[in-house]
Amino acid sequence: MDEINKSFSVPFQEYYNDSYYDEENFTANLSHAVCKVTGIAPEVNVFMCVFYVLIFLLAIPGNALVVLVIVSARQALTPSDMYLFNLSLADGLLALTLPLWATSMTRGWVFGDVMCKLTNMAQELSFYCSIFFLACISVDRYRVIVHAMEARKEHWVMLSRLVCAGVWSAGAILSISSAANAGTFESPDTKLQVCAEGFQQMARLLRHTVGFLLPLAIMLSCYSVTVVRLLQTRSFRKQRAMRVILAVVAAFLLCWAPHHVTVMVDTLMHIGQMQFSCSARQSMDTALFVTQSMALLHSCINPVLYAFVGEKFRRNLQQLFHRWGTLERTSSLRFSRSTSQTSEAAAFM
Repeated sequence: MDEINKSFSVPFQEYYNDSYYDEENFTANLSHAVCKVTGIAPEVNVFMCVFYVLIFLLAIPGNALVVLVIVSARQALTPSDMYLFNLSLADGLLALTLPLWATSMTRGWVFGDVMCKLTNMAQELSFYCSIFFLACISVDRYRVIVHAMEARKEHWVMLSRLVCAGVWSAGAILSISSAANAGTFESPDTKLQVCAEGFQQMARLLRHTVGFLLPLAIMLSCYSVTVVRLLQTRSFRKQRAMRVILAVVAAFLLCWAPHHVTVMVDTLMHIGQMQFSCSARQSMDTALFVTQSMALLHSCINPVLYAFVGEKFRRNLQQLFHRWGTLERTSSLRFSRSTSQTSEAAAFM
C-alpha cells in the first residue's frame, strides 16, 4: 500500500545507481541517470483529494450500518455473519485513513512521522484482513451450500471466532514491516513533507502471494465448486446467490488485479529485471496511482455486495428500522402523555 503515499514526488535515486559515470570507461552511463521528478498536476491533486473524501463518505456509513445490523440481529450469528462483521471493521479502518491522505494531497503530510507510521500500518492491516475475510466468507459459503452443513452449530460459531482472532493477529504481524519502513521526507519538487514507505522486496512478495494470489486461489476454488452446485438446482434463491457470488469475484478482480499486476511490474523495475526509461518510470508511477485508487473502491463495494444485496441483511435491516420506528412512536406517546398529565396538574393548581 506504499505506492499511493509517494504521490509522484519520491526521488528516483533508488531506481538507479548513484554514479552517473562508468568509472572504468569514463563515459556517461545514461541507464544510471537520475530521472527528473515532475510531480502531480495541481488539478489532479484536487481531484484525488475529493475522490478520497467521497470514498470515505460512502465507506464509513455503509460499513457502519452493516456492523449495526449484525450486532442488533436477534437471531444467533453464523460464521458468515462473523466474517462479514470483521470485514466491515477492516474496510472501515482503511476508510478512516483516507482523510489524512486527502489532506496530504494538497498540503503535504502535516501529521508527523509517528502518525505516518501508524497510518501505513493501519492501511496494511486493513489490506490483509479485508482480503483474508473475503476468503473466509468463500470457504464458509462452500461449506454451507456444497456440504449442506448447519451454519449455526455452536462449534462452527466458536471456530469462526478463533479464525477472526487469527486473521487480525496475522494481519498485525504482516503490517509491522510497513510501520517500520514508513517515514516522512521533503519532496524535492514541492518542498512539502511526504509520507511514504521504503521499497522492500520481501514485503511486496508477501503482498503478492499471501495478500492476493493465495486468497484469490481460495476464492476461485470455493466459489467455482459452489456455482456448479447451484447450477444443479432450480431454486430461485440459490440462483440469486450465484449471481451475488459472480459479482463478488468480478468486483474483487476488477479492483485488485490491476493494482497487483502493476506493482509486480514495478517490483521487476526496482530489482533490475526490466529495462526502462524515465518516461516509462513516470508512466509506471501514474499506473500505480490510478490502480491504487481503484483498489480503494473495494471498501465501498463490499457492503453493497455482501450485505445490501443479501436477502437476510435486508430482512434484518427492515426489522431494525421497525424497532426504531416502534421505539420512536412509544417515546412520542410517553412524552405526549407526560405533557398531558403535566398540563392537567397545572390546571388544578
